[in-house]
Amino acid sequence: MAIYNYYVENSFAAFPERKVSSESFDLFMNLSQGYPFLTAKSEEGNVLGFGLLHAYNPMSTFSRAAEVTYFISPEETRLGIGQMILDRLIEDAKKLGITSILACISSENQPSLAFHRKNGFRECGRFINIGRKMGMDFDVVWMQKLI
Repeated sequence: MAIYNYYVENSFAAFPERKVSSESFDLFMNLSQGYPFLTAKSEEGNVLGFGLLHAYNPMSTFSRAAEVTYFISPEETRLGIGQMILDRLIEDAKKLGITSILACISSENQPSLAFHRKNGFRECGRFINIGRKMGMDFDVVWMQKLI
């Protein structure tokens, strides 16, 4: 949760306003039940980042859609770790019959928006000024990639 909490305190990448407890990691684990959950580690075993897919909606009519979430240690960004995680999640998603991957991103998280655009995601929806963090209003941008 140290990686996640860095983004909670220093960016718009994670939506909570305050650090979350280590027990909150269970939420990620529960969300991803039945879906891939990946951890990137260094050769020494240090966690460099994590990524997961989870149901977009629990109704079976939406079983072909999954939402992606990933966080990379700030010291390890721009080294290809996020790309490796996304590529593997897409590969695993196809095996599960998923045909659409969704990403929910703050409009203030320009690096994430650019990363997703570069990887074939397209904006498919936007909730205007729905969030407020660090004294700033922000939109929630939904992006989609058909696989």
